[in-house]
Amino acid sequence: MLRQRRLRTAAETHLMAYLRRTARGPAEFVGLPPWWLIGEGLLAGVLGAGAILGITFVGVWTGVPALADGEGGLVCAAALTLYLVLIGAGRALVGMVGLLAICLALRTPQAAAGVVLAERGRAQTVVVTSVENGGVVAGERGHYLCSVADHNGVPLKVRIWRGCERTTQPGDLLAVVYDPQGQLPSRGVDSGVGAPEPLGDLAGWAAALVGGCVVATARSYRLSRPAGAEMPTGRDGAEQC
Repeated sequence: MLRQRRLRTAAETHLMAYLRRTARGPAEFVGLPPWWLIGEGLLAGVLGAGAILGITFVGVWTGVPALADGEGGLVCAAALTLYLVLIGAGRALVGMVGLLAICLALRTPQAAAGVVLAERGRAQTVVVTSVENGGVVAGERGHYLCSVADHNGVPLKVRIWRGCERTTQPGDLLAVVYDPQGQLPSRGVDSGVGAPEPLGDLAGWAAALVGGCVVATARSYRLSRPAGAEMPTGRDGAEQC
């Protein structure tokens, strides 16, 4: 009876240890992780975040819809997640990095559009034709949406919320920035919002993604051989005896 209880306790302990290794990664090193392992994580994170940002910015600048809408960034996010799976990173950390990469890919198009408009956009004034309460827009409450038309009476396809306020009335003039190449929708000009804000938001997400890659890569390090393996091999490629 005592022996069965000990066997059951040992099996439960082994199972819990296996689940922890699977979720968080084996991390089979003493003290701090090797410097080259941290470098590998930094390289993977920087390349992954750079690919997500770069391919989206290029897509917005050139007007390629598949890249400008964030689809290319999602492909890069999937590739980074697959890389972490292949090196044996913990499943929980892989999921965290994958979620960060997806969030970065989805938030980049709007910020990229703002940067491109700030670089090559041109300002013009438009006439407000109607105003309505937009409720929640861009994660903030209290925004109003203005339908506008140019001085020739041609209505813009998008409604403007930057610069559209509670006191705005039909017939008022609003300043907007438009893309002379016609690849990006026009945006209102809001003096209270600076250009660095969206880039700062992306920098935070990118930094979190790089940090997650470093942790996931470092904890993927394995020295001991898996159960049932004939010839164990570590992440450094050396056979373990």
